[in-house]
Amino acid sequence: MFYPSVIMTSNASGAYNAAKEGFIVAVVDVIDMSTSAEAVLEMGAVEIYGASPAGFKVPVPINPEGVGFAAGKTALEKETGIIIISEPRVGTDEERKRRCEPVIQGIKKAGAEILGIVPNLGAEITKLADFKGMVVVAVTDSGGTAFDAAFNAGARVLTATVARVPGKKGKETAAAGVKRICEEAKRHRKNIAVVAASSNALEDLLAAQYIYNLILEEGFLSSV
Repeated sequence: MFYPSVIMTSNASGAYNAAKEGFIVAVVDVIDMSTSAEAVLEMGAVEIYGASPAGFKVPVPINPEGVGFAAGKTALEKETGIIIISEPRVGTDEERKRRCEPVIQGIKKAGAEILGIVPNLGAEITKLADFKGMVVVAVTDSGGTAFDAAFNAGARVLTATVARVPGKKGKETAAAGVKRICEEAKRHRKNIAVVAASSNALEDLLAAQYIYNLILEEGFLSSV
């Protein structure tokens, strides 16, 4: 008998530990990784990945090249290309590209095509590229790294945010993320771990708590 549960944790280490316990991991990084992810999903992106920048250090295993390879294989399967979201938000294209090098190497190994690298701007990102039908990889310090840690520990990883994006306002954005998370958890009979991307970011902690509460309100614990 499966008895579903929902927990809340934080940081790449929390994401990793939840993944090792078999949870579906939902990364909440309001400024801006998970908000960028929600915006591009609203614009028609077909899959979202997150990865750590080159040289970034956390106390758990990460493998951004492995994320890039997985994203590349997905792009080939879906017969589409990849757009990378990178940091710094204010900086040069070359700076953003350098931080993506391991992911780029993984995508190249898979044989997929990179169609662009854009800054991590949250809701405004939809003005920078056409994401319809694209696979997207967000290479960011907090959300990307938490995603990376959970993904490479074997978890199915999703994202959620509370920020407004084009086409959604108020509770709609959070509700969309919660619906995706709950449907995936029910489909695979998995528990859910809501991960605030950074324990040093109050906006992530508060948003993760809101997402956690909304999952409970939606009746996940009694629906499996």
